Amino acid sequence: MFAFRLVQLAEQLDAKLHGDGNLTITGIASMKSAVFGQITFLSDKKLQSNLLACKASAVVMTEESLEHWSGAALIVKNPYLAYAKLAQILDTTPMPAKDIAPTAVIDETAQLGHNISIGANAVIESGVVLGDNCIIGAGCFIGKNTIIGAGTKLWANVSVYHNCVIGKNCLIQSSTVIGADGFGYANDKGKWIKIPQLGRVVIGDNVEIGASTTIDRGALDDTVIGNGVIIDNQCQVAHNDIIGDHTAVAGGVIMAGSLTIGRHCLIGGASVINGHMEICDQVTVTGMGMVMRPITEPGVYSSGIPLQKNKVWRKTASLVLHIDEMNKRLKSLEKKLLNVST
Repeated sequence: MFAFRLVQLAEQLDAKLHGDGNLTITGIASMKSAVFGQITFLSDKKLQSNLLACKASAVVMTEESLEHWSGAALIVKNPYLAYAKLAQILDTTPMPAKDIAPTAVIDETAQLGHNISIGANAVIESGVVLGDNCIIGAGCFIGKNTIIGAGTKLWANVSVYHNCVIGKNCLIQSSTVIGADGFGYANDKGKWIKIPQLGRVVIGDNVEIGASTTIDRGALDDTVIGNGVIIDNQCQVAHNDIIGDHTAVAGGVIMAGSLTIGRHCLIGGASVINGHMEICDQVTVTGMGMVMRPITEPGVYSSGIPLQKNKVWRKTASLVLHIDEMNKRLKSLEKKLLNVST
């Protein structure tokens, strides 16, 4: 178990120390579950009342909230951001692998950097290049001629097909598939003819990809994921998609092929996005959005129907089914009123 003095954490977070800097901090927890020796955070003023029963040794908070707490604190402008950095410092997550397992299968032509770890039963094929400090979890498959940058971690059972490129300091969770064939077929009188997918997947630096997500390789050109992109679990990124730097994609999103998404976008969970179009920078699509047309202006876009009681929803659905009929009647009435007025 590791331990930090509170003053050390203040220095690493560039925070103002309030109270005893020699307090020993051994972990981080929520305000409700924290005990002596742990640190917590307050990022929402609505939760200030929880400080009364909080048993943490210290709290990360703003200057304004300090009057509600009598113990030690780290004063910052953005407690949630400070919490994220603090959680990294106090992270107890084990590494996906340590050293090179005897059962790993590594082709003799693979180039391994310094301080590489490869888990049990992982397969590293010919021509693969692993940068310094890469960690490849148990059961991973790294296909021919793939390049993985320094400091990148793959958890167990990640599959990376041939010729893919993954940048530095990326994190890829278990069972994700990178570089599978895109959904490309030609129809010959009712019979589907497969189109070989000859492009790659190219992933930038500092990208994080959740569990069981699939990123298809391009048909001819590459599928490209920009720097700093974060993609949640169980997403589908189709062939030749391009996702701009620092865009965030929540769980269960489905993207059709040849889609371009700009930088600093937020795509809400379970959204479905049509292909062969472009979404500009700084667009937010709220959860369950159905994006069928290009988006050319930054802003927040929504299309999902909020949950209603069943009886209310049935009435709403009935009205929707009769919209065309009501529209025709409305136009007819407008025409009659126009004729009367003239």
